[in-house]
Amino acid sequence: MQLLNKHKPTIMEVQVEAPKQPTVLDLFTKSLQEQDSCEVLNRKLFKFGDKEILGITTNALGKTKVHLATNYMDPLILHWALSKEDGEWKAPPSSILPSGSSLLDKACETSFSEYELEGLRCQVVVIELDGGGYQRMPFVLRSGETWMKNNGSDFYLDFGTKVAKITKGTGDAGKGTAKALLERIADLEEDAQRSLMHRFNIAADLVDQARDAGLFGIIGIFVWVRFMATRQLIWNKNYNVKPREISKAQDRFTDDLENMYRTYPQYREILRMIMAAVGRGGEGDVGQRIRDEILVIQRNNDCKGGMMEEWHQKLHNNTSPDDVVICQALLDYIKSDFDIGVYWDTLNKNGITKERLLSYDRPIHSEPNFRSEQKEGLLRDLGNYMRSLKAVHSGADLESAIATCMGYKSEGEGFMVGVQINPVKGLPSGFPELLQFVLEHVEDKSAEPLLEGLLEARAELHPLLLGSPERMKDLIFLDIALDSTFRTAVERSYEELNNAAPEKIMYFISLVLENLALSTDDNEDILYCLKGWNQAFEMAKQKNNQWALYAKAFLDRTRLALASKGEQYYNLMQPSAEYLGSLLNIDQWAVNIFTEEIIRGGSAATLSALLNRIDPVLRNVAQLGSWQVISPVEVSGYMVVVDELLAVQNKSYDKPTILVAKSVKGEEEIPDGAVGVITPDMPDVLSHVSVRARNCKVLFATCFDPNTLCELQGHEGKVFSFKPTSADITYREIPESELLHSGSQNGQAGQALPSVSLVKKKFLGKYAISAEEFSEEMVGAKSRNVAYLKGKVPSWVGVPTSIAIPFGTFEKVLSDGINKEVAQNIQMLKGKLAQDDFSALGEIRKTVLNLKAPTELIKELKEKMLGSGMPWPGDEGDQRWEQAWTAIKKVWASKWNERAYFSTRKVKLDHDYLSMAVLVQEIVNADYAFVIHTTNPSSGDSYEIYAEVVKGLGETLVGAYPGRAMSFVCKKDDLDSPKVLGFPSKPVGLFIKRSIIFRSDSNGEDLEGYAGAGLYDSVPMDEEDEVVLDYTTDPLITDQGFQKSILSSIARAGHAIEELYGSPQDVEGAVKEGKIYVVQTRPQM
Repeated sequence: MQLLNKHKPTIMEVQVEAPKQPTVLDLFTKSLQEQDSCEVLNRKLFKFGDKEILGITTNALGKTKVHLATNYMDPLILHWALSKEDGEWKAPPSSILPSGSSLLDKACETSFSEYELEGLRCQVVVIELDGGGYQRMPFVLRSGETWMKNNGSDFYLDFGTKVAKITKGTGDAGKGTAKALLERIADLEEDAQRSLMHRFNIAADLVDQARDAGLFGIIGIFVWVRFMATRQLIWNKNYNVKPREISKAQDRFTDDLENMYRTYPQYREILRMIMAAVGRGGEGDVGQRIRDEILVIQRNNDCKGGMMEEWHQKLHNNTSPDDVVICQALLDYIKSDFDIGVYWDTLNKNGITKERLLSYDRPIHSEPNFRSEQKEGLLRDLGNYMRSLKAVHSGADLESAIATCMGYKSEGEGFMVGVQINPVKGLPSGFPELLQFVLEHVEDKSAEPLLEGLLEARAELHPLLLGSPERMKDLIFLDIALDSTFRTAVERSYEELNNAAPEKIMYFISLVLENLALSTDDNEDILYCLKGWNQAFEMAKQKNNQWALYAKAFLDRTRLALASKGEQYYNLMQPSAEYLGSLLNIDQWAVNIFTEEIIRGGSAATLSALLNRIDPVLRNVAQLGSWQVISPVEVSGYMVVVDELLAVQNKSYDKPTILVAKSVKGEEEIPDGAVGVITPDMPDVLSHVSVRARNCKVLFATCFDPNTLCELQGHEGKVFSFKPTSADITYREIPESELLHSGSQNGQAGQALPSVSLVKKKFLGKYAISAEEFSEEMVGAKSRNVAYLKGKVPSWVGVPTSIAIPFGTFEKVLSDGINKEVAQNIQMLKGKLAQDDFSALGEIRKTVLNLKAPTELIKELKEKMLGSGMPWPGDEGDQRWEQAWTAIKKVWASKWNERAYFSTRKVKLDHDYLSMAVLVQEIVNADYAFVIHTTNPSSGDSYEIYAEVVKGLGETLVGAYPGRAMSFVCKKDDLDSPKVLGFPSKPVGLFIKRSIIFRSDSNGEDLEGYAGAGLYDSVPMDEEDEVVLDYTTDPLITDQGFQKSILSSIARAGHAIEELYGSPQDVEGAVKEGKIYVVQTRPQM
């Protein structure tokens, strides 16, 4: 079954919303907001025909005024009154009548007058109230003999209710949202509060604007609907509406969503969420049944008074999703032999309190009070009635969703009478029987057969939902219901899994992953996680001794996928929740947890719970322990908890500090004063931050146990001592006095590195040089080491052909007359930088990209590249040369990277003396890339090589790409026996066609006592292709013979290079079609 989707509704896809040209009514609002001492109390926008009328109530210097403005420009009369209670029309006192008004019996008529703002015209009326205790202003409009109303009703302005904070257009408010749409929603919210019919009709009217706003527009609608579904918005206020009118409006809105689902596959994930929150709806009969069938229940069971009559009145006045909960509470109460505590328990668990029951327009004051002889009939009739309620209100009810797709059967006297719903055509053969199986087993205690049946049904539906079948909406609601039932069944199984074997938990994980993949637009990574778990499951059944280590890699990758999904949801949804929440005065707690609750309600939360169950099991079987010690240093210090190491990397701590950092990516600096870093993240052992920690003698370790991590986070501010071994850490709280005495124990841990100095490099007359010309005056250690390796390493190790753009070339190009303006700008920005204005760093990098290439540089570079057997980019056209020239400039510009700049400041290195040569190499289009440390950096064992390997180019290893590389060790006296320490969890690999890479090679790298490697950028001429990786088909993972051959060859290459230099080496290289290439080496720090 093909389950792969690659639709990516990401932020990158969304166009920044163009600023909306303000309308005359926007300008009118702004003019009032900008008046001194004028407070806008509330604002209400109404539509009539294709025109709008805006009502604003203000208070200025103790005087309340009503301002009405409209873009209707024909002669217009305001027919208005005041009221102290609903439905009242009372003529205003003559003392407040605007000039030219006519007082009538119970109303007043006032002509609108023309008004102009910034060249735009409107008509306005202003009324100053006298503080007579009025609550509302009812009004209608008249133009000649034509009367204009609000959808057949009077217009109303409420004086006492503040619907929205007026925060429009302030600062960054609304950034990252469909701002204009959210403001439109806020304008219409008061009208939407009248009933669910109004809300759904308004939502349908807004669908086109949401679609035109792109992904943020769809999310805006979702956030609004979600606030409604979670009862953050009023469902009904002063308006009687028939259930069939609600279901008709619901049907109209969901029809629009269905049409968008067909046309815009990249929005399907969010559209499903909207539909689940809204419910199905249905034209005509389906809503009217709610009204009719309650009468049948009352008549059949002789329960016409008390609570049932109050509920009947509510149902007739304005049915809502609360009625599903009330019906369930009644059923539970009856089944418990009329225990009233059970009734209230069901209500309260679903968010319905006594206060909410009393808040309805038709309040429910009474409790149910039935007789024992009514039990059987009520259970039968309320059970049938629940189907009608769920058919309208529930987007995730399995029974009603199946019935809609399979066709209804008449059942029960007075229920479903005359209803004829035909089955959906074109369903797979055997599908009705499969759904019947699901219904029959939906309450089974052992959930495994049910889960398999639900997944099979979803997989059968999946191809239909990718097409454009008839009654797509019914199939979507069926899929939503199957998904919801699946999650509920898994959660019900937690107890069953308490003492289950690892294989069973792994099987459940694979089921939940498949369910998640079926609900996700961009699911490639999830599907490869699923394949990995299935393979780990088979390995465990076959007693393969590496199954737990293999499963742990896929556990880590699955967690990364969930974290990435959560971050995507947060970045996409939370800004809209915050802006719309502020406009609608939503409780702040509900706004704060908006995205968290979305994630918690989905399959991702279910999956996370299962991963937490199996993680300690896998670590135990694989003998991984709770820690990975990356830099083993014994330290003592004050505990400080931070969200991100990145956020504090430039901070200086004035006392020994052990950071517990929730996030470490891999490219950060260690802050001054930090003697230890503990994190749940898993940066590669050979990442920049790992190397920096070892170089600075800082304890750096990953803690896999969430309980241990939580305990450490709870000790913030206390003084602790940590003592690591290669695989574990012991820690204890110590008194401050012991910390003072342990100063020597910390040694130089975490202290700023000793000052290092640079020798200023000069331009020696050549823009490009061949490898034979590499010297200390011309290029850095990176280039010289590559030239030294050529011809000295074993013949089976390849070294790419290299040339270089030497030291001083950047300064020479900058001083050329053609770059005079660039030079002046950089000089000015350096002045800003000298004043600690660090925003200048980014500006300098941008300015460097404006450099023009002198003709002599192009000529010499072409000559050296062709002479070395490299392709010359210019032979493929001017555009290709421009790509190469831009890459060169990006390498030069990386001198002003934030990380590099702050790192050099810490060691008091003169930044002006930092020179950047550029090593030019043809890219090895690698199958794999590796980094070797010829002395194990975690244990310090000089007889053991440690290496990490990734699929594709090495940037995913040396850059801050999430996930772990494959890692292994190999004893130098037994290079044929590599031992795998960890399988890879990096979700993506980078691949590239034949191309050139321009590598940074500064004089600030590999200085004694300072590891500057990795601070500056290496830039390929062409952009790499990012590929989601499937490790289950990778021979390095699955083929033991191939794995041993490649890993042994990598270890042999590292050992040979160490022998050549006579000291421990840090080697980078690649594997292409089984051949080993070394692209650079440096002393291991």
